Amino acid sequence: MKIAYNTLTTKISGLIQSSLFKNSSWGIISQMSQTLFLSLFFVILARKYPTAIFAKYIVANAIYQLVTAFSTMGLSQWFIREFIHTENKETLISKFIKMQIYFGMAFYVVNFGLAFLIYDDQFTRILIILLGVNVIFDNLINGIKSLNIANFEQKKTFIILTIESILKFVAACLLFVYPLSIITLSVILIGIRFLTLNLFLSFGSSNLVTAKTLWRCKVTYLDMKMLVILNWAFVIIGGVSIINWRMCNIIISKVLTAFDVANYEISFKIFSIAQILPVVISTSVFPLLVKHYSKPDKADFFTFYKKMHVYYLLFGWLAYTFIYSFSDKLIPIAFGNTYLSNPYYTRQMFLTILVFPTALLQANILIAMKMEKQDMLFNIIALVVNLTMCVVGFLYIKSLSVVNYSIFASFLIFHISQDILLLRRKMVTIRSVMQYYVITIIFVSTYIFFSRLINPYLLFSVTWIITLLIAFGGKKIQMDFTSRKAALRNNITGI
Repeated sequence: MKIAYNTLTTKISGLIQSSLFKNSSWGIISQMSQTLFLSLFFVILARKYPTAIFAKYIVANAIYQLVTAFSTMGLSQWFIREFIHTENKETLISKFIKMQIYFGMAFYVVNFGLAFLIYDDQFTRILIILLGVNVIFDNLINGIKSLNIANFEQKKTFIILTIESILKFVAACLLFVYPLSIITLSVILIGIRFLTLNLFLSFGSSNLVTAKTLWRCKVTYLDMKMLVILNWAFVIIGGVSIINWRMCNIIISKVLTAFDVANYEISFKIFSIAQILPVVISTSVFPLLVKHYSKPDKADFFTFYKKMHVYYLLFGWLAYTFIYSFSDKLIPIAFGNTYLSNPYYTRQMFLTILVFPTALLQANILIAMKMEKQDMLFNIIALVVNLTMCVVGFLYIKSLSVVNYSIFASFLIFHISQDILLLRRKMVTIRSVMQYYVITIIFVSTYIFFSRLINPYLLFSVTWIITLLIAFGGKKIQMDFTSRKAALRNNITGI
């Protein structure tokens, strides 16, 4: 036990000192601070507005985010790559930002059309049209965020977005003083987004984006068409990921009740918080994967992938067991007694966290291996599985569980598709793939079984002490046992 404990502490210490942790920790802290204020904003809205009004706001926000998923047309990757190599950076910046303005205006028209195409309710339409204004602002902000990434000045983005999240929280706090309508609050939020845009233009762009340079820059339809064609795979990858979640909001609003819309969004917000860690860490993992894969000897690439796979797997288990044990206590505290049934649905949604982190890692593996088209195909397959199961499921069962299990099934199919491709490329073995699924099933099933018999605090603590000792100390114990066994055999032979 002492050996396992020492090994565990050594592993944790080494992880903290690693460049991966140092590069990711800043991003994690920034994301967590923003998530804190935005989560508080969401909680206040859920508590202060009737479920029917809150659900309409959620639907309008889902439409806006759905449109935003495609409005940038995947040009961020193109810009960052071109910015590094081009000499005339000022022209490139102006060209890129102007394209983002055009695309933003075009997709706002799309947002406007969707408001009338999908919903008959006038109140919902007004909300969709209002929140859709953010599509234009978001495209400009996204352009400047990409500029900051290319210039290695992400700190500016963090500062501005943190200010915005605090302002949104303050806006929500006004509801404690005066009962603002959701329309009035939406207008205030648009004002805050406009202020954020101006902060990006004045402070975040390092004065590289001005009205004068944008006016002088000429962008033709053929320029825009060519760039979209070159980046179509990234457009689909980014868009499908958001569609997979946001289309469910729309489907639920058309088939189920406003209460179900609110319940789904609460579960999704909690899930979004859980996925921050693997998503942020992946921004540091991906460049390292590319670096290792570029070497003629792929040994470091395989070793790094296997190590990361263990970390991502353990995180998925940790998130699921935490929610399974404590969601029924924490969610009512945050969202009130109105949503006492929500933990049941949140637990269902968190089945997806068991495969999400490793699926994200394997997606980065495929892109590092220049197989983004295959990754795009898997994303499309996952979307089709999700939507098909939702539609067919609702024919027989009118329950939010249909959506949660459909999302889980789509991510599971996505993960299995990745496994098959990686098997063909000899990145993994059949044994390792089967171990992943079998061990996960045994771990989760055992935890659920004992959760009925043991205090949740005790079960969670003991489970993770044992799990971490086995994961990080088991190999050391095995090596030490083998060496002692060999030494004993040598002594016996010598006698």
